[in-house]
Amino acid sequence: MDDKIEELRELKRDAEKGGGEERIAKQHEKGKMTARERIEYFLDDGTFEEFDQLKTHRSTNFEMDDDQPYGDGVVTGYGEVDGRQVFVFAHDFTVFGGSLGEAFAEKVCKVMDRAVETGAPIIGLNDSAGARIQEGIDSLAGYADIFHRNQKASGVVPQISAIMGPCAGGAVYSPAITDFIFMVEETSHMFITGPDVIETVTGEEVGFEELGGASTHTKESGVAHFSSAAEKEALDDIRYLLSYLPSNNVEDPPRVEPWDDPERRDEELADVVPAEPQKPYDIVDVIDRVVDEDSFFEVAEGYARNLVTGFGRLDGRSVGIVANQPRVNAGTLDIDASLKGGRFVRFCDAFNIPIVTFVDVPGFMPGTDQEHGGIIKHGAKLLYAFSEATVPLLTVITRKAYGGAYDVMASKHLEADVNYAWPTAEIAVMGPKGAVNILYDDELAAADDVEARRQQLIDEYRDQFANPYTAAERGFVDDVLEPKETRPRLIRDLEMLESKRKDTPDRKHGNIPL
Repeated sequence: MDDKIEELRELKRDAEKGGGEERIAKQHEKGKMTARERIEYFLDDGTFEEFDQLKTHRSTNFEMDDDQPYGDGVVTGYGEVDGRQVFVFAHDFTVFGGSLGEAFAEKVCKVMDRAVETGAPIIGLNDSAGARIQEGIDSLAGYADIFHRNQKASGVVPQISAIMGPCAGGAVYSPAITDFIFMVEETSHMFITGPDVIETVTGEEVGFEELGGASTHTKESGVAHFSSAAEKEALDDIRYLLSYLPSNNVEDPPRVEPWDDPERRDEELADVVPAEPQKPYDIVDVIDRVVDEDSFFEVAEGYARNLVTGFGRLDGRSVGIVANQPRVNAGTLDIDASLKGGRFVRFCDAFNIPIVTFVDVPGFMPGTDQEHGGIIKHGAKLLYAFSEATVPLLTVITRKAYGGAYDVMASKHLEADVNYAWPTAEIAVMGPKGAVNILYDDELAAADDVEARRQQLIDEYRDQFANPYTAAERGFVDDVLEPKETRPRLIRDLEMLESKRKDTPDRKHGNIPL
């Protein structure tokens, strides 16, 4: 028996070496950790249990049977993050460049199946050259098997992808289906076709970073949600993100021990929104003063910056936050903001995370680019997401809420549970200036002093319509709050809504305007 045990230990030591010391050294030279180092750093100490460590490929193509490393280029298993179970797979770039073959795919599929069966998050650490050419159609089939499991797991358990090296071709579609994507600056890239192919086909010269680097995908395309300067920072951020999320769709999000006074009333909130209706301010200042201290964790910060999304806590409870950002394009809704907000709202709804919405929106972005790009269709996605949500919806109008954008931003008419307005709120079909120009066009044309009369009409319109009290009279807002009362009121509302159950019509699914 001792001989057999020693033989087993030797095999496992070989498996842990991956592609060998030379390739591991090259990985380190690039500023990258190995697959096992990433898992070891990410999980709680001593909790990792590995699957299929001794599995090898079965291909005989191109004399591959002479090179059958254990693990076949991916490390899979489960462990714990802050004492909660998670499943993980990590591509091993030191083995065949982390390329995916049949056995590789089987290992990933197994760990994904176990995650869904046990109701635990899936974290994928991607660092792969793509499909293994030597295995041909088997590698393509393997990708499809993974994609299908991504779809089946969507809305059932959280799926998080970290891009820590190349991710090209068909390999990008698995991360794209997952809920959140983290990238590492300089060392991670995502693209369908690489720079060489693009130059051959189109003549366009582009580098890896510009084409598919972290900055491109977190600021321009919106494919990725987080960018980190180093791998450990990305892994730390994934651990932090998980602290806001339930393990699956039948659990409530975790509540942490509160550290901030639920009755705290921030007097300075009254001064955040400027008296001048056109003057910008930072909605994050409002969010930070309302949620538990230092709890706001912004998601997709660099993309569609006119809409803020993220997670926070109210008296220790996890909440999702959606807010117009007056500092960027006056907080208008455009195509990118609608896509960003719609997907975030649907994630929160799928995983039982209440949504707090801060509204300061003058409308949808005008322009031919927006119209030709389909703002009607894309704006409807955000509308659809809020309308179908069954989690507690709490809305605060801080200033402007004009036109159709008022409806879209979790209004009472979409069955939001509680809707509040601050005294600075202006709720109307459109802004006073635009309304006056339409309603009093003939009168203004005949006026002796056009600008003086226009300003007089604007003031009258604002007094009559652009205030929260008409909406309050009709029950479209539940109350007009002093800003300092927002935090304690929202906390009490969350407690009240904790047992909320909302039935939906019996149907297979709706048809969101994709």
